Amino acid sequence: MVGVTEALGSLWNEVSRALDPFCGPAGAFQLLAKDSLVACGDAGWGDEIALGVKVTLSLAVATLPVGLALGFLIALAMQSKERSLRTATGIYTTIFRGMPELLTLFIIYYGFQILLQTLFTSLGSGVQVEINAFVAGMLALSVVFSSYASEVLLSAFRAIPKGQYEAGSAVGLSRGKTMGLVIVPQLIRIALPGLSNLWLVLLKDTALVSVIGLADILRQTGVAARVTKEAFLFYGLACLIYLALASVSSIGLNAISRWANRSEASR
Repeated sequence: MVGVTEALGSLWNEVSRALDPFCGPAGAFQLLAKDSLVACGDAGWGDEIALGVKVTLSLAVATLPVGLALGFLIALAMQSKERSLRTATGIYTTIFRGMPELLTLFIIYYGFQILLQTLFTSLGSGVQVEINAFVAGMLALSVVFSSYASEVLLSAFRAIPKGQYEAGSAVGLSRGKTMGLVIVPQLIRIALPGLSNLWLVLLKDTALVSVIGLADILRQTGVAARVTKEAFLFYGLACLIYLALASVSSIGLNAISRWANRSEASR
């Protein structure tokens, strides 16, 4: 069993290397920047920058579902008849929309670490607490994303006629099925433009994690710029990579939007 696992792992590594858009056989750095400071391998910084792109995308993709789920729950709570829920969610969105994202990141990465360490020490435990930089970055970006996404989703909820809920109940659907089969599909279509903008903002905000040591695009290009003294080259490359990610995201989001509109028109 161990041998099979190792073989599958080796196969996956080979496939990943072959399909690498930066340092693979047909990768951008291999074709366009060979024998330069951006070359892959020991000759340049291509491998490090490619790793930074993977970290940035992994962080953004991991943050998105968490932020959306939190935003959806907050939007539901904002419509609740329970006043305490509405007050709590109002405080939540006000705090995380009002604070700078960098400050939120510092509070979660350093503040929670100090708080947990103090708690364990007061309990007489010698446990050393260290929060993972990736997890801290994901949590910080998730709470910020959710605070904005909740407002977008709340507006989408309010754009759906009340009769849609009554229609679901009239045909015998439970409240949960009405939400899942009737409301959520319309909610996604209405909220998609606003959520698309938030995704692009999220992609840019991932650059903040470089300050807590996570090897994202900005940190890797920054290290390369300091070592080689070629700041314009590497920071310019970082700009191009972020613009490329935003452009590809926009193409994908526009395709999803067209599909959602066609699906709605065909009903």
